[in-house]
Amino acid sequence: MTTPDGFHVARRGFLKSCVMGLAAGAMPGAARAADAPPAPRARCPLKLGIRAASMRMVGDLGVLRAAAGMPGISGVELQVTSGAKNLRDGDVVRAYKRESDRWGIRVPSLSGVWDKGITLSDPKAPESLRLSIRAAEMLGCGVILVSFFKDAAPDMTREASYGPMVANLQAVAAAAADAGVMLGLENSLSPADNRKLVDLADRPSVGVYYDPFNMAFYGFGAETVPGVKLLGRRICAVHVKNEDKLIEEPGPIDWPAAFAAFEETGYDGWFVYETQHPDLADCVADTARNNAYVTRHARMPAEPVAGRAAT
Repeated sequence: MTTPDGFHVARRGFLKSCVMGLAAGAMPGAARAADAPPAPRARCPLKLGIRAASMRMVGDLGVLRAAAGMPGISGVELQVTSGAKNLRDGDVVRAYKRESDRWGIRVPSLSGVWDKGITLSDPKAPESLRLSIRAAEMLGCGVILVSFFKDAAPDMTREASYGPMVANLQAVAAAAADAGVMLGLENSLSPADNRKLVDLADRPSVGVYYDPFNMAFYGFGAETVPGVKLLGRRICAVHVKNEDKLIEEPGPIDWPAAFAAFEETGYDGWFVYETQHPDLADCVADTARNNAYVTRHARMPAEPVAGRAAT
């Protein structure tokens, strides 16, 4: 026979296990053990990354080594088409992969995927995305940031406006899924419109790269924290920023409330800093302060019990 987990079990062994289970249930104290509260589960480790642009090291292979010297940082978001060393070049991608392995720093996400003049609604958009998916797969990267802001964003009340975007996302979604990559939409739409667009695409590899600060910047401040719960599992990555200020300083986002909302939805992905810094030294100093603040407020969901999926 086949168990719900998909494993094949000999009939005799299966019957034996059932009998043993019934016997154990009849033993004194078995009921008390069943009623006892489960042991607390360990929390998943917090995944903190930073953009190469925030480090002012776009196109610089040394960015991974520099990140390795920043306590608490375990990943760097790279740009695909920016910098002299372009991730459209397979040799450059392999060089970044070697540096990633050497310094133990992940590349959780890629941004800057568009060729000049291309937007998500353009007929050439799928090719830009496919080239980025190839680079992401080589790097072991889980998310590609698919950006479209202001005039490049669709009118979600008109199918003629959002339809080409949906079609382009669907055209590359299978390739992204095969590569183990999520297409994370970051844009100037409201949380509700983001949800509508992702649901129209209707592909498991299409989600939202959520940026709470951008939500407020584009006029949806009151919807920012509720938007986390509205989008829920559609969120595949998160940007954390407060312009050029520390995350703990006054700004448009109630970050403790936002982090609580992420935890409530079961979000277990990356928090990637997109803060502004005049130079690398300032970035290193501010990131240490930001890490201390974020680790006080952000918590990952509990790790799943061995042999069971998280609920």
